[in-house]
Amino acid sequence: MHPRTVWQAMARPGFLLSPWPWRSAGYLLTGVLTGAVTLVALTALAAVGALLAPALVGLPLLLAVALAGLPVGRLERYRLRLVDRVPAPDPHRVPAAAGLWPWLRTRLTERATWRELGCAVLSAVLLWPVDALVLTAAVLCPLAAVATPLLMLTAGRGREAKVLKLWTVTTWPEAFGVALLGLVVLALSAYVLGAAAGARAGLTRLLVAPDDAGLDGRLVELATSRARLVDAFEAERRRIERDLHDGAQQRLVALTMTLGLARLDAPPGPLADQLAKAQEEAGRALADLRELIHGIHPKVLADYGLAAAVADAADRSPVPVDVDLELDGRLPEAVEAAAYFVVCEALANVARHSGARRAEVTGGHRDGRLVLRVRDDGRGGADVGAGSGLTGLGDRVSVLDGTLSLSSPPGGPTLLQVEIPCA
Repeated sequence: MHPRTVWQAMARPGFLLSPWPWRSAGYLLTGVLTGAVTLVALTALAAVGALLAPALVGLPLLLAVALAGLPVGRLERYRLRLVDRVPAPDPHRVPAAAGLWPWLRTRLTERATWRELGCAVLSAVLLWPVDALVLTAAVLCPLAAVATPLLMLTAGRGREAKVLKLWTVTTWPEAFGVALLGLVVLALSAYVLGAAAGARAGLTRLLVAPDDAGLDGRLVELATSRARLVDAFEAERRRIERDLHDGAQQRLVALTMTLGLARLDAPPGPLADQLAKAQEEAGRALADLRELIHGIHPKVLADYGLAAAVADAADRSPVPVDVDLELDGRLPEAVEAAAYFVVCEALANVARHSGARRAEVTGGHRDGRLVLRVRDDGRGGADVGAGSGLTGLGDRVSVLDGTLSLSSPPGGPTLLQVEIPCA
């Protein structure tokens, strides 16, 4: 498997004979050039912007300074390929609309823009001098030592040569010894170049291509796809409810009426008794179907909203229920559906398990969140993990980024609270 970063390459025995030392040197060299150019550009923009700041024309220059990191970030992500082959994703968001102002608003309000500006300033002020110093110490100095015999040869009659202007070599054995030492130092310097390039690349990736950029994109896509699934699920529920209401229910009504008419026309006897029995069975099937339709997606919820649907569920509850909801207008369909079925399931649990004499449903829409509380005066002891349906309610609420909490000490009372964001 080929190494993907300079750090992986340095851990292998063939590093010195691989292209990675040259790639590291090229990365640092281009860093010097990029940093120097960025320093000149930022200084010029800042100077002109400071001079023209009182005038209206200074505003575009200040925006140019703020957005100066964008080309630098793009260039740095491209340069990363020299020493880091791991893809560097673009962390910028796609503007919500076309045009200059949506683009500016998006760029000036996202963290990636300011990270890239910080990278540009850091590169211009600190990093490129460090890159130049490392290249000088790791490449130029050893090469100067290696070139000592050539310097003696060109110095005139091979008498002496200055090595790095620090000491003088006067004999050929000394010159070749210094050249051999330079080769050893040059080989060791390849690792210095690799370490410096790897550290610089790691810092650059942290600023212009952080790992959380791709994660944020995946999370956004996951949240969006989850919302689409919830909407599609609710739309499918409404379609099934409509088909049952307009199709199967109407046919059962017609069948019941036909059986009733046939019963009236039939003379008393076994046939009339069978028709009466069939009409009763059709009536029970119609009642079951209506209850099923109501459980899938009640028409009152679609037509009149959550408050009316909760009031209807309270009227149908065997346990008396007081309802006090403060809702101003309609909520998102998915939120209304989830809240309604939570209330229905909670009231069903109250009727089946709590032994309560009375229950209440309170709450409302505040600060962008729907808060519902279902309270009863029963025996308590409810447990989310006991298979009472509360686990399914928690899953249904969590799909909408909501929370469900339960307080049910032995002896009661039991309080179920649900919070669902409505954005």
